[in-house]
Amino acid sequence: MSATVSFDVPSPHGPRSVSLSYTRMGTGEPLLLLHGIGHHRQAWDPVVHILAAERDVIAVDLPGFGESPVLPDGLPHDLATMNSALSALCAALELDRPHVAGNSLGGLLALGLGRDRAVRSVTALSPAGFWTRAERRYAFGVLTAMRQAARRLPLPLVERLSRTAAGRTVLTSSIYARPGRRSPEAVVAETLALARAEGFTETLRAGSAVQFTDDVPDVPVTVAWGTRDRLLVRRQGVRAKQIIPRARLVRLPGCGHVPMNDDPALVARVILDGSR
Repeated sequence: MSATVSFDVPSPHGPRSVSLSYTRMGTGEPLLLLHGIGHHRQAWDPVVHILAAERDVIAVDLPGFGESPVLPDGLPHDLATMNSALSALCAALELDRPHVAGNSLGGLLALGLGRDRAVRSVTALSPAGFWTRAERRYAFGVLTAMRQAARRLPLPLVERLSRTAAGRTVLTSSIYARPGRRSPEAVVAETLALARAEGFTETLRAGSAVQFTDDVPDVPVTVAWGTRDRLLVRRQGVRAKQIIPRARLVRLPGCGHVPMNDDPALVARVILDGSR
């Protein structure tokens, strides 16, 4: 069952109320899960139950994605504001420096929280922000094309495509190396989430000048990259290791950009090992 929490985030014009949707399950130290742009918290469903055996898992819909509304007027969808909202979320839920794991945009946000010493550990799965200009243009082009396709495809066609492995490949092969493993219901839901993501355009625009260039010296960091990531190519992981030299760099064999569904057991183990 999902829940919603509201809290204030500072802005130049005074506090603004922000609401985020989330699910929470499990016992142990808190672990915050952050999805990528255009996705929703259900991206973590393949690993949540494994993680919940050892962690208090909080999977969040980022502002303007999934069931979370866009940020109110006066709050831009940039990284600084997103991380302020996530820090306020942790305070509202009484999470004392949780562990955090993020994928893509979520990985970039997780690293920002680590840099700010707001979390106990960071696991970043194919995080954004370690691209060259050409790699960023390519990734943004793919994401924009995916968004346009999701908005144009009639729902009956999406449902029909999702019923076969070949159809799921058509819909999701940009982010999954093994799209046939994704359930039809999940493919329909995430296609709708991408089409309806009110925060997509502003968040993508805010990311056009983003480059992660800071070390994260005081927090354990794991950076993991799928060997079959077609959106953010794996050499970006080597750059991440150069910028964050104490980070543990892990290869995810056979995994794509969103690896949780390609190899749930491996990804869960990487997250658990990185959040000891």
